[in-house]
Amino acid sequence: MTSETYRNPILDADWSDPDVVCVGDDFYLTASSFGRAPGLPLLHSRDLVNWTLVGHALERLEPAAEFGRPRHDCGVWAPSLRYHDERFWIFWGDPDQGVFQINAPQIRGPWTRPHLLKAGKGLIDPCPLWDEETGEAYLVHAWAKSRSGVKNRLTGHRMRPDGTGLLDEGKVIVDGDRIPGWFTLEGPKLYRHDGWFWILAPAGGVETGWQGAFRSRGFFGPYEERIVLEQKDTDVNGPHQGGWVRTPSGEDWFLHFQQRGAYGRVVHLQPMRWGPGGTSRSSEAESGGGWPVLGDDGAPVAEHRRPALPPQPPAAPATDDDFPGGRYGRQWQWTANPGDGWATQHSGDGLRLTCVRSADAHDLRKLPHVLTQRLPGTPCAAEVELRLDSDEPGARAGLAVLGDAFGWIGLQRGTDGTVHLVHRFAEGVAERERDAAHPRIAPEGRARLRIEIGAGARCRFSADVGDGDGFRPSGPVFTATPWRWVGALLGLFALAPTGQGHAGTAAFTRFRINAS
Repeated sequence: MTSETYRNPILDADWSDPDVVCVGDDFYLTASSFGRAPGLPLLHSRDLVNWTLVGHALERLEPAAEFGRPRHDCGVWAPSLRYHDERFWIFWGDPDQGVFQINAPQIRGPWTRPHLLKAGKGLIDPCPLWDEETGEAYLVHAWAKSRSGVKNRLTGHRMRPDGTGLLDEGKVIVDGDRIPGWFTLEGPKLYRHDGWFWILAPAGGVETGWQGAFRSRGFFGPYEERIVLEQKDTDVNGPHQGGWVRTPSGEDWFLHFQQRGAYGRVVHLQPMRWGPGGTSRSSEAESGGGWPVLGDDGAPVAEHRRPALPPQPPAAPATDDDFPGGRYGRQWQWTANPGDGWATQHSGDGLRLTCVRSADAHDLRKLPHVLTQRLPGTPCAAEVELRLDSDEPGARAGLAVLGDAFGWIGLQRGTDGTVHLVHRFAEGVAERERDAAHPRIAPEGRARLRIEIGAGARCRFSADVGDGDGFRPSGPVFTATPWRWVGALLGLFALAPTGQGHAGTAAFTRFRINAS
């Protein structure tokens, strides 16, 4: 790679189902956040290659009672980000509730409360369109078979221009069952270009699918289709679902994800042009030109010339944190809506987490009070310093890798009053954690914890308990796993068994992720 080129992925972590918009000289991106809070991350770039996290649009998920516990495969699915009438708009589908919408005058807010635009089970991946030529507004969405019994089709509506309601009952505008070879059609993004209505939508499943393009002279169809991006002979499996963006100079680019197991859905940037191209699976598709051509004639690029935009310094979403004043950075999310008193602000540095009492202390996957961030997609080492400030027998705190299976290393107060270094894990089918190594005394009640994450998301745990031996490895290698739709997460937690009264706190300092 040279200073004139970039390499994919441009966001090498789980920024799932990305969508992008250009406003002036700035680009903004949002992504799925499922059941974590805050939700709807907001990223900013000036060159489409270097991105920073500037906030979240959704402080808490609603209804609050439903998201007071972890629901890793629910919540915010596949949002669409648009700019219209001098406001930012985000539409998303909650598969159990329906299509929601929020908007704001600035990317950093204030964002409106979620407005339920269309109620129903299995309504996912919505995208609005305001037709500047006619003043009409439209909405398209897909279907989740797990909730509705229906998939592989896209439904269209006319929408009120203020985005507060729909004007009809909806009509299936693309039926994937009628297209030979197409299945799991989802994730539509709706555009108007060159006199056509365009829907860019993936099919074929996240592991092995492709990106399709559909066009029609009228919103309700009929649509003709082409495949415009697929793996071909590259290493990029299932390259699909994302958004088209045009730069101020008129260049076209497409951002999409690639499913990478425990690392989640990483984001790629593809050059885009308009002209003959794509793979037709419809005789109608042969009529007319001007189809989008993505990547290298429909294959994902690994390295490419940078967009013709002003040079920017290297940047990426933050990972490290000193927790000034006890506050955690934007990169952290709770595994459910946060509760009062989980983290305490104070005058110094360091994160103070309350040892929250829980009947589920044996299974981190069930706890809402785990503070998480995305697992990096490249080899690295995560490290944090921990002090356990609790006299409660069974109180514990640590650094975890969370997924369908999980592993953690940390400190626990014993029944005899001593503090032990413990290392535990649970397989995906296990209902309780168990020891991955023999506990050992942590004489000062503190430790430096480290997880080295190598190729294939293989994690090696180690700790320094201040006994003069430095970092010592602990237990066997643990291979991180994703949750159902979510990549593995790094997490910090503090907890205690059920009981009465305050159970103390744990102090975390100097969280770092260093490249290996």
